[in-house]
Amino acid sequence: MTKRRVLVAGATGLVGKAVIEHLLTEGEADVIAVSRRDPHLPGALHLALDLTDAAACRERLAGLSGITHVVFAALYEKPELVAGWRDPQQMAVNRAMLANLLDAVEPNAPDLRHVALLQGTKSYGVHVEPIRVPAKERWPRHNHENFYWLQEDLVRERQSMGDGWGFSIWRPQALFGNALGSPMNIVGALGAYAVIRREQGLPLRFPGGGELVTAATDTRLLARAICWGGVADAARNQTFNMNNGDVLLWPHIFGAIAEVFNMPLADPQEEYLQQSMPGEEAIWAHMVEKYDLRRHTLAGWIGSSWEFTDRSLATGVEHPAPSVLSPVKLHQAGFHDCIDTEDSLVWWLKRLQSERWLPS
Repeated sequence: MTKRRVLVAGATGLVGKAVIEHLLTEGEADVIAVSRRDPHLPGALHLALDLTDAAACRERLAGLSGITHVVFAALYEKPELVAGWRDPQQMAVNRAMLANLLDAVEPNAPDLRHVALLQGTKSYGVHVEPIRVPAKERWPRHNHENFYWLQEDLVRERQSMGDGWGFSIWRPQALFGNALGSPMNIVGALGAYAVIRREQGLPLRFPGGGELVTAATDTRLLARAICWGGVADAARNQTFNMNNGDVLLWPHIFGAIAEVFNMPLADPQEEYLQQSMPGEEAIWAHMVEKYDLRRHTLAGWIGSSWEFTDRSLATGVEHPAPSVLSPVKLHQAGFHDCIDTEDSLVWWLKRLQSERWLPS
């Protein structure tokens, strides 16, 4: 089999970055990283590109040859994150980004074998209404508008007219990873929240609402699954839920965050982080200098992840409906890896410390 040549779109995002790091560690594929900003991942060829620009895509991508796999992890979100999920313009842009990439790559990729596409819990309408749990891939498509359906229909149409390539669709929950400016970086948001309160001489308090029964997905685990799906016959043209393999109740593992930062844990106190944390830029700037952290503002690093974190912690909701996806189909197909969610959270917080995103 010829060596894989993998194009990863959205190279600076939570998923794209993790996939590239996994591929480079494996050392069995040439990697092309597509994003507007340089992901600074030595070993990958970076192409600076705005996927919303069809002409630029043709110019920058049409010259590529030998692409065997595409991982489409690029994402456009509006500044008002949650409201944007129902916005027709948000949906149209996300579809156009995928179409622009495929239009440029497909004609020059006769050896294309696989396209991986990302979805998530919104596939089951969790942002519209409470869902049955555990959610299963075999259920009919939930009746709401979503860019997921636009992208999926595009891929299915292209694949049916293509020459032998397949696809896989991935539905992870609450991604644990890190990326600059990601709109859904819950680990970075919680880490920044904790160290700011520590710097202020305050204990760590769970700021969310009622106990939401949910799950999470380590991006390292998701990266391994996506790469497995790119070569496994059992994954061809399939949709898979993806999580760490256990369940998550945030109040129950908040003590692990306190231990990482060596700070006391106090009683929960509800707090909307999207309202309080943007006002802490001054103390964050002081901490950046004091602890020699990376030179990013809170807004530049965390951005709308404050809003996503409030939603993930069920802030303002006394009795949140559970949200858990069943990973059984994926396990039955042959991918069996799993990871303890608390261990995953601790690992990522310590990585953020070692890479100077957060103080020790």
